[in-house]
Amino acid sequence: MAVYEMQSPFDLDEIKTLCVGDIVYVSGRAFTCRSRLHRWVFDEGHPSPRAAMERDLLIHVGPIVLENKDRFELVSFMPTSSIRFEKWGARAVEEWGLHMIIGKTTMGPETMKAMQRNACVHVSPQSVSPNLWSSSIRITDVELFNELGTIEATWHMELDQLGPFVVDIDTQGNNLFEKMDDVVAENQRKAYRTLGIPEDFQYTKLYLTARTSKSNE
Repeated sequence: MAVYEMQSPFDLDEIKTLCVGDIVYVSGRAFTCRSRLHRWVFDEGHPSPRAAMERDLLIHVGPIVLENKDRFELVSFMPTSSIRFEKWGARAVEEWGLHMIIGKTTMGPETMKAMQRNACVHVSPQSVSPNLWSSSIRITDVELFNELGTIEATWHMELDQLGPFVVDIDTQGNNLFEKMDDVVAENQRKAYRTLGIPEDFQYTKLYLTARTSKSNE
């Protein structure tokens, strides 16, 4: 595991050196996107926001923002689960020229293939700290505020060593969560053997059992 300080727009050679499990802190220009923007562009055919065409760092987040006179004030910031956007993930990577996505959890196989082709990584927050990161984020502009609303709008952000994030998908097609699933599955098999539990053991479905018992009364 290595620790990197990354700057957007990214150096592609640096992006390609990242491996799953590495830790990154990110500075530079970013933009936000959630479900509504994906649908707006890829399903409904509207033009992409300017930020998507100019910036290579996407954050899956709906920040809480207040407009205070002539500036925007960030109240709360916490990335949401990226797997929710798998339907549009590959197109977003390719058409927006993304080289890093910040979001919780991970992405699916089609997006991972697009990330390999386009030298893009996915990174996940190492903590749940919605208010601790505010000092590392400055909001500079917003697009589609009236059309999509404050949570779903495209916010332009300037980041200053935002993190830490762990690389969970790298440009070689490795997925940290899949590796963790394999480790958990092997540990479960070892525990079953130690305790003498059959490999085909099925957990009791208490809720369904309770409903069945009640219906038989």
